[in-house]
Amino acid sequence: MAMASIATRARKPNLLPWRSLSFRATRGGRLGLASFSSSSSSLSDPELEPPPPPPSPSPAAGAKVLESFTEEFEIGSRLITLETGKIARFANGAVVLGMEDTKVLSTVTSSRGDAVGSFLPLTVDYQEKQYAQGLIPKTYTRREGAPKERELLVGRLIDRPIRPLFPAGFFHEVQVMASVLSSDGKQDPDVMAANATSAALMLSDIPWGGPIGVIRIGRICGEFIINPTMEELNLSDLKLLYACTKDKTLMIDVQAREISEKDLEAGLRLAHPEAVKYLEPQMRLAAKAGKTKKEYKLSMISDRTLEKVRNLAEAPIEAVFTDPSYGKFERGEALDNITQDVKKALEEEGDEESLLVLPRAVDTVRKKVVRKRIIAEGLRVDGRRLDEVRPVYCEAGYLRMLQGSSIFSRGDTQVLCTVTIGAPGDAQKLDSIVGPPSKRFMLHYTFPPFSINEVGKRVGLNRREVGHGTLAEKALLAVLPPEDFFPYTVRVNSEVMASDGSTSMATVCGGSMALMDAGIPIREHVAGVSVGLVSEVDPVTGEITDYRILTDILGLEDHLGDMDFKIAGTRKGVTAIQLDIKPAGIPLDIICECLEPAHKGRLQILGHMEREIRLPRTQDDRNTPQLATLKFGNEALRRLIGPLGVLKRRIEEETGARLSVSDGTLTIVAKNPTVMEKVQEKIEFTVGREMEVGGTYKGIVTSVKEYGAFVELNGGQQGLLHVSELSHEPVSRVSDVVSVGQQLTVMCIGQDVRGNIKLSLKATSPRQASEPNNVVKQAVPIWPSVKDGPSSQEQDSKEESSSQSMESYTSRAPSILIRSAAECEEEEKSAGLLETLKNSKLSKKSASSTEKRSELKSTFTGEGDEETEKEAPTAKNLKLGMRVTAKVHKVLGRGLVLDLGNGVRGMYRFEGEGKADYEVGDLLRVVCTSFSSKGVPVMSLLKDD
Repeated sequence: MAMASIATRARKPNLLPWRSLSFRATRGGRLGLASFSSSSSSLSDPELEPPPPPPSPSPAAGAKVLESFTEEFEIGSRLITLETGKIARFANGAVVLGMEDTKVLSTVTSSRGDAVGSFLPLTVDYQEKQYAQGLIPKTYTRREGAPKERELLVGRLIDRPIRPLFPAGFFHEVQVMASVLSSDGKQDPDVMAANATSAALMLSDIPWGGPIGVIRIGRICGEFIINPTMEELNLSDLKLLYACTKDKTLMIDVQAREISEKDLEAGLRLAHPEAVKYLEPQMRLAAKAGKTKKEYKLSMISDRTLEKVRNLAEAPIEAVFTDPSYGKFERGEALDNITQDVKKALEEEGDEESLLVLPRAVDTVRKKVVRKRIIAEGLRVDGRRLDEVRPVYCEAGYLRMLQGSSIFSRGDTQVLCTVTIGAPGDAQKLDSIVGPPSKRFMLHYTFPPFSINEVGKRVGLNRREVGHGTLAEKALLAVLPPEDFFPYTVRVNSEVMASDGSTSMATVCGGSMALMDAGIPIREHVAGVSVGLVSEVDPVTGEITDYRILTDILGLEDHLGDMDFKIAGTRKGVTAIQLDIKPAGIPLDIICECLEPAHKGRLQILGHMEREIRLPRTQDDRNTPQLATLKFGNEALRRLIGPLGVLKRRIEEETGARLSVSDGTLTIVAKNPTVMEKVQEKIEFTVGREMEVGGTYKGIVTSVKEYGAFVELNGGQQGLLHVSELSHEPVSRVSDVVSVGQQLTVMCIGQDVRGNIKLSLKATSPRQASEPNNVVKQAVPIWPSVKDGPSSQEQDSKEESSSQSMESYTSRAPSILIRSAAECEEEEKSAGLLETLKNSKLSKKSASSTEKRSELKSTFTGEGDEETEKEAPTAKNLKLGMRVTAKVHKVLGRGLVLDLGNGVRGMYRFEGEGKADYEVGDLLRVVCTSFSSKGVPVMSLLKDD
């Protein structure tokens, strides 16, 4: 009833006049909501036509006016819109940035009152809600849960370029919240959120040194593309994110497919002027709708305090930094002792003001001492040259039980990397509004507290860990084999064992070696190194007057320097970059100059890695992962999965392997060769596999007969092991050699006349191995079950139509059927020669008198080959090649029914002769050449001996 009422309302909407809805159009981007009166007659009488409103340049009394301001501009053939004033008006600053049908809202707020601290508590939250693409979340509560990895990464992307532009000493809490309002899936909202945040900060009353512009650059077929769509990014060999002010670089993030330093520099120099195009519209919008900047109290160190601390601490600090024998923790302990000595001196003087900012004042003195020594003398804290890489130690295969592992150490920085290979179904499912739905390569970076000799507790996703792991993941993606060649899921886990700078680049090196140790066919090694900068700045103009570039920086040099420029790549080119800076921008020329020393340092590290392991390992007899991809029909895969996946889960639980099923493909991932062999055996017994003549296979004896044994091979199907193939020596009884339940290794030697697989046990014995093997291997299709092939019961059982089943072996279909044990038992019961002849009317008629049987027996056994005609043929002793004298029992249209004696009937198919050439009662010399599907002997005429 509810649905019916809804449908009725949809067909007959209740339309109200424009005036009755109380909307009023305004000019200049204003949308007014008029006051509403309950005495209005427009609602009481819908037929009454309302008079037109009188023109008025100002809003009516009681009207609520939302004043919005918009700026439109074009970058890279994309129309971009900045809008403020319509929503989120209580925030310090709020901007909606739109590009086509994708819109992103960014808001900024700051805490009130005085703030005392030693750092800027800036929080950036980015969120993608599913309503932006018209979907309901798939979670149990149907709500968005904790921030996803992508949301944390975009938050870092926004944080890195805006943080350096806050004034020194500004320690008030600031929060940025960016959310996607709508998404058409064409544009990645991350760049839009960063630019919207810049515009919101410009509009707010928070002091900030912007604006900034953020641009994305792609490259397809050597041509750079500005603001590429998601489809274009899939084809691009370069994904460059660039943030800058008018004349300085703030942030760089690159993922590339071995792009050369020269091409990378060209992309950077193209990105800068394009990013600058975002600045002017933001300033125009701020001029129209921006707030006046507030006077915030800055927590600054007075010159008096700084001078006093410098006089007390500079000399001992310089003594520590000029002694290269200090290690990381020894140096840190010595510096802490210096701080305590200064604190005691200030406490004796009673200087409370200096004590409040003592840690920052001592850190400032440390920074000046280190930077002055690097600039003036070119000497670093640990005594290295500016372009010198720390000593490197590499070890691949450290954990032999794992699929792949490595240890990489550079100086005091050390990481342990491991590799785990999984099935395609183990790929990570992504729930992002843009991008692919899953990813098959994951790199997880962990920074435990013990790596820096601290006490801490493990928490959830850490923004820093996610960022470092993603950077290393981007660096290694460029050398992974394509999915159609290597469809497996790969997880690299990096555990930082010790940290003294650039653990993310150590993760790249260790991860590359671990991938090769696991046998994953990556093209070549990837290494990474971090480059730092120490500069002198003119205090008046803020321009850099002198600088030094440092290769492979320490953690202390990262803290006291100006930038951390992480560059990873192969010998051919760059695969990933991440640039973080501390000052308010660095000239692009200096950034490009850093590419060359990074390249030289990378080559040094690659040399060490290649000496340890140069090529991916091949699978050996140790616990290497085993991978297999098999092709099956969909029906066979359905049998493998079973109802609700029960059979598949049972195989995984019993073997420990992982199975992944897709359309026509079964992927197996096993921990070692033993597990792979075990799981393949179970799969073979469930769905079968492609076999070939001359191949050896394992099977289990299911039944023992007088003439041989049936061996279960694939999918519950059967192969026939004839008594003649049991041993090189004569075998009197089959049960003397094999028994039910015994596991055998047999060879497929062909197909017997009844359509069963023909197996041989003696062919696998040592004697057989020493003899020349004349069996030619030939591919045999995947074995179908009897249900898949033609059923013998479908053929006509009447004797008059037996000529239709007279098919020689050469005329049969090439596929070989392996019947199940139950089917073979049924076949034996229903089509056995003895049972058939006992129930045959012809058998009863021919056996009407004992005298006639005796006459036939004497006739049949008195002539012919002595070896093949020692006794009259019976249902038990009749075999291929036996020669007998048969009597024509019946003449049919296409052949003869022959009486072989002892009530045994055979068939003969005409071979050129006609029906008139034979009469009932004629005697013929014939030889048994095959059996029909129901066990009836098929005979051929013998020529004169």
